[in-house]
Amino acid sequence: MAKKTGMVGLVTGGASGLGRATVERLIRSGASAVILDLPTSDGHTLAATLGESCAFAPADVTSESEVQAAVSLAREKFGKLDLAVNCAGIAVAAKTYNFKKDVPHNLEDFQRVINVNIAGTFNVIRLAVGEMGKNEPDADGHRGCIINTASVAAFDGQVGQAAYSASKGGIVCMTLPIARDLAPMGIRVVTIAPGLFSTPLLASLPEKVQTFLARQVPFPSRLGDPAEFAHMVTSLAENPMINGEVIRLDGAIRMMP
Repeated sequence: MAKKTGMVGLVTGGASGLGRATVERLIRSGASAVILDLPTSDGHTLAATLGESCAFAPADVTSESEVQAAVSLAREKFGKLDLAVNCAGIAVAAKTYNFKKDVPHNLEDFQRVINVNIAGTFNVIRLAVGEMGKNEPDADGHRGCIINTASVAAFDGQVGQAAYSASKGGIVCMTLPIARDLAPMGIRVVTIAPGLFSTPLLASLPEKVQTFLARQVPFPSRLGDPAEFAHMVTSLAENPMINGEVIRLDGAIRMMP
């Protein structure tokens, strides 16, 4: 029988990095969570480890049917959906034009980043809120919350980050209009823009590079811990007045060119 109590969250990219930390914190706090990640991810193993309050939905965020199946799984297994956290995303690094090789930025790579990061995020939002709209509102009229992941690259895009920065800027810029769209239904929309975090992507870099990057952060002068991102997620989910906002979580870093 589906559980009706406690918060129920759906986390994309939930099998690793920021998403995984978010799922783990939700479960520890007594919530239930659906991990939405690619079939090739560790989602199944992670869900099994975290127990009955966690389920895995193999899905690509750009697929309407697969994301809808994940949303339906939340309802079928846990009775509702209160929170959707968009952590899934990809990146490429390439200059707009490589003059040494006389080659322009690959257009398909640019389009893929835009499609996954912007359209994928929007796909999850539009389908998740359909389920949230069925929730009974609380005394404040609140029915649910969407939390997106942008990046400081949306504001301080570096050399080679045209695609990635554009995609994260898109997430930043759709935060307010979607919050306004969903306000009548009592569904909030907030975006976190993380700085340098110790994710699998950064962990794959040489230790010397990681140390250099950590020193660029004014304070605390280290890479962010994914648990700190997860803490921000739960803080935003619990605070009903934060809406339509983008919050930098970055130790005051401003990226150099």
